[in-house]
Amino acid sequence: MVQYNFKKITVVPTGKEFVDIILSRTQRRTPTQVHKGYAISRLRQFYMRKVKFTQQNFHEKLSTIIDEFPRLDDIHPFYGDLLHVLYNKDHYKLALGQINTARNLIGKIAKDYVKLLKYGDSLYRCKSLKVAALGRMCTVIKRIGPSLAYLEQIRQHMARLPSIDPNTRTILICGYPNVGKSSFINKITRADVDVQPYAFTTKSLFVGHTDYKYLRYQVIDTPGILDRPFEDRNIIEMCSITALAHLRAAVLFFLDISGSCGYSIAQQAALFHSIKSLFMNKPLIIVCNKTDLQPIEGISDDDKKLVMEMKEEAMKTVIGQGGEPRDEEGVLLSMSTLTEEGVIVVKNAACERLLDQRVEMKMKSKKLNDCLNRFHVAMPKPRDQKERPPCIPQAVLEARQKQAEATSEKHRRKLERDLEEENGGAGVYSASLKKHYILANDEWKEDIMPEILDGHNVYDFIDPDILMRLEELEQEEGFQQGLEADDNFEMDGVELSPEEQLALAEIRKKKSLLIQQHRIKKSTAESRPTVPRKFDKDKQFTTERMGRQLSSLGLDPTKAINRVRSKSRGRKRERSLDRDANDRAVSMDVDGDQPNKKMRLNSRSLSRSRSKSRPPGEVVPGEGFKDSAQKMKAIKLSKKSMKKRNKDARKGEADRVIPTLKPKHLLSGKRSTGKTQRR
Repeated sequence: MVQYNFKKITVVPTGKEFVDIILSRTQRRTPTQVHKGYAISRLRQFYMRKVKFTQQNFHEKLSTIIDEFPRLDDIHPFYGDLLHVLYNKDHYKLALGQINTARNLIGKIAKDYVKLLKYGDSLYRCKSLKVAALGRMCTVIKRIGPSLAYLEQIRQHMARLPSIDPNTRTILICGYPNVGKSSFINKITRADVDVQPYAFTTKSLFVGHTDYKYLRYQVIDTPGILDRPFEDRNIIEMCSITALAHLRAAVLFFLDISGSCGYSIAQQAALFHSIKSLFMNKPLIIVCNKTDLQPIEGISDDDKKLVMEMKEEAMKTVIGQGGEPRDEEGVLLSMSTLTEEGVIVVKNAACERLLDQRVEMKMKSKKLNDCLNRFHVAMPKPRDQKERPPCIPQAVLEARQKQAEATSEKHRRKLERDLEEENGGAGVYSASLKKHYILANDEWKEDIMPEILDGHNVYDFIDPDILMRLEELEQEEGFQQGLEADDNFEMDGVELSPEEQLALAEIRKKKSLLIQQHRIKKSTAESRPTVPRKFDKDKQFTTERMGRQLSSLGLDPTKAINRVRSKSRGRKRERSLDRDANDRAVSMDVDGDQPNKKMRLNSRSLSRSRSKSRPPGEVVPGEGFKDSAQKMKAIKLSKKSMKKRNKDARKGEADRVIPTLKPKHLLSGKRSTGKTQRR
């Protein structure tokens, strides 16, 4: 079976994109490095390869376009006429013909220029011929730009067409606009066709699928058809006419007997008679829709007469198939898509009529005899006139009797199924899962046991030794309380006076605030910059502030301030031998006496020269050198080894390596001759 899947057609590029694709591929996949010193045969081969490669790429792309687009003469007549209605067969063939002509022209251009390149006498001549060949090929592609754009538009539209199989079981719905066709297909299939209370909501063919007797049926919703001459019908109506003409399907002609569609029954009957030639050799059912608004018995006599005439015509189309006349009940049906009354009856009738017709056609075909020759039905002949009725052996009957006795009501325990039947059946009786619990008291079985309590899983806290552990814990707590009663190291405030208790509360409060501030500082230490003390304008922790706070608490701050000052001085370095003289000079300056200026300058210079750099040759324990001479030699050899690398600006082992972001072998424009399978 041929499947038409137009969604797989390759995208058609525009003329400019076509040229860019091919020339870029030629640049990437052919050698690009050539020199004047090469032999003339090598130069000719170099440029001939480029021309041939470009021509092959053009040929492949154009051939893909020509082959993937369907040939209207080779596909099913339904799709051929549908494409002709939508796109005009002549324009479609002209566009594909121009693509084919361009392919042949490019092949001829390549052939001519390769012949000229065989006799190129210089690098300049060969290059000029190559440029001319590629330029003429690109000119040919640019000229067919409109055809490429037209084919791309057709491809996009064809990809949106529904996938209709012309050979499978099909139910076709037709009729005037707004008579309920789309509502019917939405009811019997999973299709989601837009339904609106105005005409021509459906503008193209829509497909849904339904099942009947384990077979899949294809349901096609067609746009509405108006009763007018064939040449006056538009593209939307011609889609319906094409489907009716070419698809072997069961046809459902919808008739709106209420007149709410805007067309009378007479107009709908006229449409039926104008297109009845399309119903020949097809199962036809006339469906009277919208019976919720107007029952078929309540229409006028003239309208009833028109409906009966349509029914007779439908019967003629059935008899015209060559079979026996059908029953009249299956030709005229009524339903309402709003209340869904009769919808399934119409669907089943259409499927049954279509199935019978397909079976009849297969029975009349020539293939039936070939199939019958493969079957052989064996009919055994009786050996004698003795009757042999079916017999059950006695051993089997005895085994069944024993089994029945074993499963009798007296010997069999009650099952949940029996309890369910006794207590109201399924949906009423609910089996208890707790009645088989093994507990100390049977009354506990139906107690409510929570699984989750206060956000915790109750089972995690179930412990068989919980009472023993609780007793041990209580004994341990009593022992701990006895120890705390004897402990005098913790100040609990029992033996303090009221003033001392207030001071203790203030101290503890201050301590907790300091702890909180420290935690906040610690949490933001990484993102907080370090500020030198001279820029700390807040002066939060100073000796004066500490003195004020201690004084406010009634304590003497002198000792605490002196201790802080002594601790903040830190460890001093050793001074020279005349340290005492310098200290005396500084102390004289502090006491207010006139110091010796020379002595003060001398002391300042001595204090500045305390730190001194170590000579490069000095050996530090742990470096691995036995003396300073060996260390100097090692330093000299190290500098000598780095001299060449520093001169060439090479990367050393200590440099931070940044890998190459654009590798030359992938992004360089020059390629040597040879195979290029690596890409």
